[in-house]
Amino acid sequence: MNHDHFMGLALERARSQVKAGGRPIYCLVVQEDGRVVGHAGNTVARDWDPTPHAEVNAIPNACAALKTVDLTGCTLYTPMEPCPMCFSTILEAKISRIVLGARHRRAGRTDLGAYSVESLLQMMGRELEIVLGIYEAECEELRLAWKRLSGEP
Repeated sequence: MNHDHFMGLALERARSQVKAGGRPIYCLVVQEDGRVVGHAGNTVARDWDPTPHAEVNAIPNACAALKTVDLTGCTLYTPMEPCPMCFSTILEAKISRIVLGARHRRAGRTDLGAYSVESLLQMMGRELEIVLGIYEAECEELRLAWKRLSGEP
């Protein structure tokens, strides 16, 4: 699978989210054959709801498209490390791998303590393939630029 292509697409759409006044994140759920089966941005501010993060929005789209709650074999692309809520949703959907761009710690997020996706995997005794280093610097810069503008963590 061409991780550069799909992460580039997620990053491009995340930039569009920011231009439209949203948060700098957009996720894609891609099947092994390269077909995008789910995608969405973060709609927290638009919906006045703390739960509709991009991952939590994209996963139901993929499940509905495939008519299943089991996304085994799919890859989720995200420009930002999933928060604990989103990561738990990824695990519950049985997504096989995530490709993530920026890390919360490196992007200066201070409200998650020592959290990382690896720490939650270890705590839960679960396994998941994690791919790092794809457009990492660009994802990190997008997050940092948004953080400077918004003042949010």
